[in-house]
Amino acid sequence: MSGAAVVIGAGDATGGAVAAAFARDGLVAVPVRRTGDGLAPLAARIADEVGRCLPIGADARDEDAMIGLFDRVEREIGPVEVLVFNIGANSPMGILDETVRRYRKIWEMCALAGFITAREAARRMVPRGRGTIIFTGATASLRGSAGFAGFSGGKFALRSLAQAMARELGPKGIHVVHPIIDGAIDTEFIRSNFPDRYALKSEDGILDPEAIAAEYVRLHHQPRSAWTHELDLRPWIERW
Repeated sequence: MSGAAVVIGAGDATGGAVAAAFARDGLVAVPVRRTGDGLAPLAARIADEVGRCLPIGADARDEDAMIGLFDRVEREIGPVEVLVFNIGANSPMGILDETVRRYRKIWEMCALAGFITAREAARRMVPRGRGTIIFTGATASLRGSAGFAGFSGGKFALRSLAQAMARELGPKGIHVVHPIIDGAIDTEFIRSNFPDRYALKSEDGILDPEAIAAEYVRLHHQPRSAWTHELDLRPWIERW
């Protein structure tokens, strides 16, 4: 049986590139989104390019759904070797207009879903003594900005989860990583909403999803004697 790379939040940019990169690296890609309909183009591309792909529609905030997902992957494909938690949830709103409903939903998408999926992956990895768990971080993981109280709160919580899991699971053979993606990414959202920023693509001024994906694969292959827990990825043009 082959091993699997489960990518939670496999969108059209970073998540999709990560799923395809791990498929090229020899694992069966399992791209996951809340609704499965949006996965069809990505799944077809991965299947045509490198082979087997198992797309799954599931809400990562649903504990029963995630337990069922990991059970299915291990039953139909094989051991989960990699989990990438890549849900975005970036939704700016001024603090005076923010609502409890929105704030809670952002926290659920960033932090609660990260906990549920990583716990289920760890429960299957620990008995084997191997595995990689990658949480995609953001600029908001490090500092709160005006209009981003909800997003930074969720991302701060996710970073804390990653640190706690790394300290607990590292001695058990599980590599937990928190890459911080600090900058605009080459996506349709950036192209449509921030054309001036997108114009910097020709100068390598925005992040290439394929480059991010290549770094995730490299992290998975790091020797245990030199594991990275946190690193930042940003275009040369980005201030920090």
